[in-house]
Order: sequence, then C-alpha cells, then structure tokens
Amino acid sequence: MKKYIKINELLESSSGRLKSLQTRRRERSEVLSQVRAALPPELQGSVVTAGIEEGRLIVGVSGGAWASRLRYRAKALREHIAGTLGQEIHSVRIKVVQTPAPDTAVRH
Repeated sequence: MKKYIKINELLESSSGRLKSLQTRRRERSEVLSQVRAALPPELQGSVVTAGIEEGRLIVGVSGGAWASRLRYRAKALREHIAGTLGQEIHSVRIKVVQTPAPDTAVRH
C-alpha cells in the first residue's frame, strides 16, 4: 500500500528538490527586483525575468527594441547588480523572451 504525504508536510520538508526550487525562485525574484530598481522607469516594465547563472547576469525582456536599449546599459547594470548582491558577475546576457498571452477566454 502506498504511503501518502500531506501537501503541507511536503512544503515544510527541509530537504529535497522542492526546497531547492523554492530557494532558486526566491533568488531569481530578488535579482529581478534589483535589476528593475536599477533601471529608469521606461525600461523597468520591459524586464520579464532575471537571474544569475555561473557568474552571468541573464535578463529577459519583452521585445527586441527593449533588448537593444538595455544592451547600452549592460556594463553599468552588471556593476550595480554585482555590488548590490555582493556577487561576482563577469558578463550580461540580454534576451527576448515570450510573455504570457493575456486571458483570451470568452466569458458569458
């Protein structure tokens, strides 16, 4: 017979893959917040994702024009984020990412 685990026990467990995913999500959320805060208001909304992987700051933006504008600020952004988060960042990668489509469901 299978032993079932309550969802709250799974969420509270101090080990395992779920804990690792939660930690990674929190870290990426912090990086995203810091990247947006380091940019002028007209660029903040275009940043969809951000994270640091193997010393590289990876920033996902919602369009090619935004990516181009952000590339001009890559060096200053790298230095700011490295100083703010206390991590060594040796490069920045700006990429265009797909944004979720708005809810298109028909409502009656």
